[in-house]
Amino acid sequence: MVERDYYEVLGVERDAGEEEIKKAYRKLAMRYHPDHNPGDAEAEQKFKEAAEAYDVLRDAEKRARYDRFGHAGVQGGMGGAGFTSNEDIFAHFSDIFGDLFGFASAGGARGPRPMQGADLRYNLKVTFEQAATGDEIPLTLPKHVTCPDCSGSGAAPGSKPETCPQCHGTGQVRHSQGFFQIAMPCSTCQGTGQVIKKPCPRCKGQGIVEERREIVVRVPAGVDTGTRLRVRGEGEPGEHGGPPGDLYVVLHVEPSKKYERQGQDLIYTCEISFVQAALGHRVDVPGLKGPLPLDIPKGIQSGTLLRLKGEGMPYPGRSNRGDLLVEVKVLTPTRISDRQAELLREFERLESESPLEKVKNLGKKLSKKMGLD
Repeated sequence: MVERDYYEVLGVERDAGEEEIKKAYRKLAMRYHPDHNPGDAEAEQKFKEAAEAYDVLRDAEKRARYDRFGHAGVQGGMGGAGFTSNEDIFAHFSDIFGDLFGFASAGGARGPRPMQGADLRYNLKVTFEQAATGDEIPLTLPKHVTCPDCSGSGAAPGSKPETCPQCHGTGQVRHSQGFFQIAMPCSTCQGTGQVIKKPCPRCKGQGIVEERREIVVRVPAGVDTGTRLRVRGEGEPGEHGGPPGDLYVVLHVEPSKKYERQGQDLIYTCEISFVQAALGHRVDVPGLKGPLPLDIPKGIQSGTLLRLKGEGMPYPGRSNRGDLLVEVKVLTPTRISDRQAELLREFERLESESPLEKVKNLGKKLSKKMGLD
């Protein structure tokens, strides 16, 4: 299926503000909601498409990546939503659907509303070489997971949570104060609408347990410090059947020992002698994929930058790359022999002669050689 532009999906301009984007999505969510279009596969697809577009454009960081790299910048671990079910959408945008349809309608059922689990953050240090080529890095993380004994219900095996007798499963109790009626969370069930008479021995009625889990994080080539990688479903487990949260891996790229980095461009300092600078020279500079030949032009000045296009860091999710800039540094010798000093003085004398003196001196040398003196 061809991926449509997210701004086109929501029907907004590329400079649309947050409120305009939210208003456009609310309108589409109401139009294509499954309850309003039972059995309509096309409406269901548009419902999911609008949710994915809203998930990206409402987030400033995801939106910036999408504006720069398109769909490739928010997919494959880079932050795309990729909703798999309507329930996933209801849970992810509970604020939207709670406003549109009320507490009971947002999830399509009465009782405790499915809640998405909390997101987690992990700071990951990677080498410059891993950032340049990309890598798959295994991680072992402590995290909460759904209790396998009670499947997250919190009730002991063979039993199940019961409807709260105080609030009758609504999670709220109402108190009248004069002309006003105030809804408060039920103190018996803490607003869940359910009570557990026989808690699960393993999780003590919490429905979750802690364990160490191994995952593999794919680091795209060209990332830089501050890049966030989203690993879907590896956050905290959801409540009441809600989807788990996500894991955000925040990268810190170690500095290179060879290069200075400026975005996707790299700067390498090449040292040459003043003779090589005067006469020109060919050198090999280290590239990311191996040595690169570079011709140093005659008479180059120290501090000059020579550019090798396309030999820098790759752009994540794209085929093009930055450039390698070679800064030429001309070295002045600190120790010279007597002969070298003599030659340098001769060179200095020749440099200081006027054109007429050069001609006269040349004539004297020729006359001496020819025996005319």
